[in-house]
Amino acid sequence: MRARMLTLRKRSRIIVSMNRLTRDERAQILHLLCEGSSIRAVTRLTGASKNTVIKLMIEAGKACADYHDKHVRNVKARRIQCDEIWSFCYAKEKNVRHAKAAPDGAGNVWTWTALDADSKLIVSWWVGDRSSSTGLVFLRDLKSRLANRVQLTTDGHGAYLEAVDHSFGEDVDYAMLIKLYGPAPTGPESRYSPSPCVGARKKEISGTPDPAHVSTSFAERQNLNMRMHMRRFTRLTNAFSKKYENHAHNIALFTTYYNFVRIHQTLRVTPAMAAGVTDKLWEIGDIVSVLEQWEFAQALKAKNPERISVR
Repeated sequence: MRARMLTLRKRSRIIVSMNRLTRDERAQILHLLCEGSSIRAVTRLTGASKNTVIKLMIEAGKACADYHDKHVRNVKARRIQCDEIWSFCYAKEKNVRHAKAAPDGAGNVWTWTALDADSKLIVSWWVGDRSSSTGLVFLRDLKSRLANRVQLTTDGHGAYLEAVDHSFGEDVDYAMLIKLYGPAPTGPESRYSPSPCVGARKKEISGTPDPAHVSTSFAERQNLNMRMHMRRFTRLTNAFSKKYENHAHNIALFTTYYNFVRIHQTLRVTPAMAAGVTDKLWEIGDIVSVLEQWEFAQALKAKNPERISVR
């Protein structure tokens, strides 16, 4: 029997239908990404193509960043802890100059986070280098999201001094927790072992910070959450980010998942509920709803750009 040839129009219909994900499929993929699965692991578990998973992650990241920017505002916090977590994109900094066709943003990537010590809410985050200029952008964003004066604690990174002064002025009780480290371990078995922390010194910078609450413990614990929930942060693997932009999109997705969906073990609610940002316990499907609303707004903007006000 002679086979029928598909017309180009019929072929395109089949391709579109295969590439369109259902709402449940979207939720499953996003949930896997937020629970530490790599891109290729997600493709094996769901059957979706690599490009489909990456495209969904990018769009969800953009939607989540937009939602965070609009809704995590006027946060009534008392104590904020800040820290930076290291990762890299495409190649480690020392190898970038020898890397073939290294893109913009290759090398060290630092994610700055500001955590409410009581609600465990990630109030602000920023991706960039570890310079004073990046710290200034990060802390200005943090200041814009707070409803009141707070006690702020950072580590001893010098970039914070100027950034806090320019962002908060005198409207902050600020202290540094400067950790003291011993000599680096020696021997081949200690190659990946950091220098041991032998103590810490509390340094009052401005205002009247309470010494009992000068701590970065919660922010440092949050760094572990990020390494456990985002495969891109796992050390000694090939799952590191290949594109700087995708690194930022994944962090935006995780932040919304952590703030609104993941129940904190000690709080018994999500950080967003504890902070009063929402009174609803989200499910992963709610992130899909955020994505769908964002896609609708983007489509409307593309159709009628003159009707969309720029925020």
